[in-house]
Amino acid sequence: MNNRLEIKNNQMINASLLFFVITSAQIGVGIHGFQNVVYDSAKQDSWIAVIVSFIFAHIVMFIMIKTLELYGGTNDFYGIHIDIYGKYIGNFFNLIYMFYCTFAFFAVCKNYIEVIVTWVFPQINSQFLYATLFIIVIYAFTGGLRVIIGVSFFSFFFSIWVLPTLLFVLPYANNNHLIPLLNDLMGIIKGTYAMTFTIVGFEIIYTLYPYVKEKKKVQKFAHLGLAGTMAGYLLLMLLAQAFFSGQQLTKTIWPTLSMFSIVRLPFFERIEIFTICSWMMIILPNLCLYMWATYRGLLRMVKISPTKYAWIFSILVIIATLFVRSRAEINMMNNILSKFAFYLVFIYPFVLFLLAWLKKKMTKSKQQVKQP
Repeated sequence: MNNRLEIKNNQMINASLLFFVITSAQIGVGIHGFQNVVYDSAKQDSWIAVIVSFIFAHIVMFIMIKTLELYGGTNDFYGIHIDIYGKYIGNFFNLIYMFYCTFAFFAVCKNYIEVIVTWVFPQINSQFLYATLFIIVIYAFTGGLRVIIGVSFFSFFFSIWVLPTLLFVLPYANNNHLIPLLNDLMGIIKGTYAMTFTIVGFEIIYTLYPYVKEKKKVQKFAHLGLAGTMAGYLLLMLLAQAFFSGQQLTKTIWPTLSMFSIVRLPFFERIEIFTICSWMMIILPNLCLYMWATYRGLLRMVKISPTKYAWIFSILVIIATLFVRSRAEINMMNNILSKFAFYLVFIYPFVLFLLAWLKKKMTKSKQQVKQP
């Protein structure tokens, strides 16, 4: 069975763009309030939990790319499943991953629209906001992979201005909130796990890898992307811990946005409103990449045009948003996604690598036996 992708030269991208793809895939709605969730588990060691979570992400990224390299860079996650498990079981595992990407897409949309409705437009119908957002996503998605990569590139520059702006909170910071260090090892482990929802997104390398020209440079730029994201999240965690007391941080739903509310600039009265609205450009790559990853899996099963798929996908997600409304339901959804992502993104890659390595070794042994 031939599961290898047929990729045209005009669809290939440079390895250096992976830096922007990985960072833009990881920086999403989780950045608004991850400090609250992590601090609830790790307390003063929350910033250590951020570092540990990214160290683990680097290890997982290394294993993911090594798995793809076993197939010479011409097969993606979906094709590897079919090669290892066969057509039917392989497509079953592909459906699980497609469901995960759809679930992640839904969660990003739901969390972002909730922030807009709460902070900016409390009176507006949320379905109108979903429709507006999805029209932009469909427009970018139907432009093809290179357009999505271009959106990721510009999204990176939309996000980096956030960090220097938040340095305005430094005069109000209290370093005593960061001590004592290494107070609870189990808390650090729990805090590391709590970062799951925030840092997922880098698994897009599973479907993107075959489209990269310089395969030997993938490890380098993918890990640089993870390091860049870690620097941003670490700074935001330290700022939130120093700015808020422990009790305040556990009760603040969106600490990053709350810190923005004290920033005063001569040409902006409420910069947090501008931040929330401009954040649409930052989550756009999240949505496009998850939609594209799902589409690549669907093409293994049925032939469907990108435009038709995008509209059907978006309508189904809008219908699904009607069933999750309250903050408690959104928190429950985020918790379910975190557990799902933990096993699929952080545990399963090790299992897949082992199975792929054994399959390649067995195939090579059979070929040697057949040779006269």
